[in-house]
Amino acid sequence: MFKEMQKTISEEYSGLRAKQYVAQISAYHRIQASPGFRAAARSCQELLATFGVQAEVLAFPADEKTSYWAAPMFQEWEATEATLHLIEPADKATKLADAHEIRCSLIQRSIAADDVECEVVLLEDGEEESEYEGLELQGKVVLTKGDLDRVRELAVGKHGAAGILFDGMRELPQVRQRIDMPDVIEYKSFWWRQPGQKKCFGFVLSPRQGDDLRKLIRAQAQDGKPPIRVRAKVVSRLYDGQIEVVSALIPGETDEEVVVVAHLCHPQPSANDNASGSAAGLELARTLQHLIEGGQLPRPRRSIRLLLVPEMTGTYAYLATYEERIPKMVGGINLDMVGQNQDLCGSVFIVEHTPAALPSFAGDLLERLREEWIDGAQNPGGSASYPLFRHTVTPFSGGSDHYILSDPSVGVPTPMLIQWPDKFWHTSEDTLEKVDPHMLGMLGALATTYTYFVASAGPREAAWLGREMMARFRARLARSVQDGLTAALATENGEELAQAAVGMERKVQFAADRQREAIDSLLRLAPQEKQLIADLCQEVDRAAEIPRPPAREPDEWEQQAQAMVPSRLFRGPVSPHLHTHRLTAQEREKARAWQKEHLRLYYALSTVANYWVDGKRTVADITDLVELETDKRNVELLVKHFRLLDRLGLMALQPAPAKN
Repeated sequence: MFKEMQKTISEEYSGLRAKQYVAQISAYHRIQASPGFRAAARSCQELLATFGVQAEVLAFPADEKTSYWAAPMFQEWEATEATLHLIEPADKATKLADAHEIRCSLIQRSIAADDVECEVVLLEDGEEESEYEGLELQGKVVLTKGDLDRVRELAVGKHGAAGILFDGMRELPQVRQRIDMPDVIEYKSFWWRQPGQKKCFGFVLSPRQGDDLRKLIRAQAQDGKPPIRVRAKVVSRLYDGQIEVVSALIPGETDEEVVVVAHLCHPQPSANDNASGSAAGLELARTLQHLIEGGQLPRPRRSIRLLLVPEMTGTYAYLATYEERIPKMVGGINLDMVGQNQDLCGSVFIVEHTPAALPSFAGDLLERLREEWIDGAQNPGGSASYPLFRHTVTPFSGGSDHYILSDPSVGVPTPMLIQWPDKFWHTSEDTLEKVDPHMLGMLGALATTYTYFVASAGPREAAWLGREMMARFRARLARSVQDGLTAALATENGEELAQAAVGMERKVQFAADRQREAIDSLLRLAPQEKQLIADLCQEVDRAAEIPRPPAREPDEWEQQAQAMVPSRLFRGPVSPHLHTHRLTAQEREKARAWQKEHLRLYYALSTVANYWVDGKRTVADITDLVELETDKRNVELLVKHFRLLDRLGLMALQPAPAKN
């Protein structure tokens, strides 16, 4: 079915070529909406032309007036010089940062500063208003490890600071601790999306520099000496400009499309994030163009479109501008950070499924194809083989461009290939030597095989894939039931036992519902195979009994959730943090407090909850579905979330219709 295709593609796809493209891309400083990104985009277009692939660089407005669906844009930015010097105490004078040497040392989108000399005020993190009591910040700079947006809001916007020095390092458990990265600079950026926002400049220091500066500030204060001072020079400008998307097309026999997306942006060098994904996409285009033109692969039914985008914003801009193309997109794949040397970076090769709100063939297909790449070393007897790299399959998480394509209001099922976590992610040390051509070649060839399979699939392939999906469904169902039995047997309490049984029944029902919709998505590949779909759905019914769980008395928050029906006002995902300037100061503080209290849970629940909004489901219905998808439940959090979206004008809340 696909093995000969996979063999042909694997023999042509070159991880070494792809790494050469990583080197080419990583030479550019690729900040979204900047001359550096534009130059990188044109370089990719020229490379695609040498492959014989049709490619163009599309331009979209980058200004403070434009929005694409619910995603506001921002101005173009350019910086040609940026330095920071410690000037007092004089005996400690030294250069602290130079953006020509390390691009990440400037907080991206910093405004100009003409040799400004400023006192430095120490903040522990600067995220709470109480930290600012008694401080005079007008015209000074603050040193902080805290959340950059929050510090800018308080220190700069409210208390008049001129700039920010950031010495934090986001920690990744078991992979990256701040103490392990003493001389590394983290990538940070301002995002000037809110009208009237007070802008500033800023620099990033390494943890070692930050610790030394903190000691010096405290020592000066303890000894009664003058505070330390720095001199900042930033030559930069913000202006109405453009943001670009590289769009390349390998024509098929129809106007249907399979979309390959990778984000091209981030500071120089940003090799794995995401020069690797963009390079893998370029080599995918070269490989397929070469094999199709050479007659080794037939021209596919569907066209294949490669999009190299500024992360998120470019995908929003492209889809919102070309909405008429969306119904023709039968599926996609997102390539994000696919090149890591796992030994150096601590990463795992991940296939991430699409969200449960948009079930489809895509995740099962990608997972099945991936299994062809996990042969490697053999046991001494030669009876088994196994990979020499870490790999896994995960449910949907989001955080990259598949988050937009896989939104049910867009409806393009797009799984993701990624290696995560990465010790050097979003730092100055995301460099070319961390890229492994073997991993880049393996993940790239997998993506190429998946893309070509979907582009070529017809009735025969749909029938095979349907059986593959059913085999995986039965395996998942058996595991889910066994897990439920294990949980039930672990309790001796009768009420808990009953709840465990109800929970298992609900999961079976949910899995069967999702599977039927996933089976139905095969009509994207073979619209005439309605009988195949009906037969497979009957198999789903036979595999899973679907009992109705008993009702229980709702608590106060559940009663509120049952009374509210959210509906979409925009196509695509909505991000409340981009619109909080519409709130009063008191409302912002209140929302920030409960979001911070449940930070990871809020992100996990709110993202998938938004996908379940259809204008008919209550917040209670959505909460149930989110729990079944994620095994996490917090009714109060989701009630507050949808009220916030309603307050921001991102969704509308209506009373639930009265029950007869």
